[in-house]
Amino acid sequence: MPGADWRSESAYDETRKAETADIAWEWLRRDREYQQDFSSEQSSATSDHFRRKWGLTFCS
Repeated sequence: MPGADWRSESAYDETRKAETADIAWEWLRRDREYQQDFSSEQSSATSDHFRRKWGLTFCS
């Protein structure tokens, strides 16, 4: 939604269709600490520590 008018309700019409996981992902991917961890060579995005830290591990 680059350039969307944040004051306009109609700019967020698509949000009404979003599921909880969609909102959570949009929030997480904008988090600076998450971005740093994700791009860090020390912390692989597939590591258990990384997934636990960011709540990306789900019970099946």
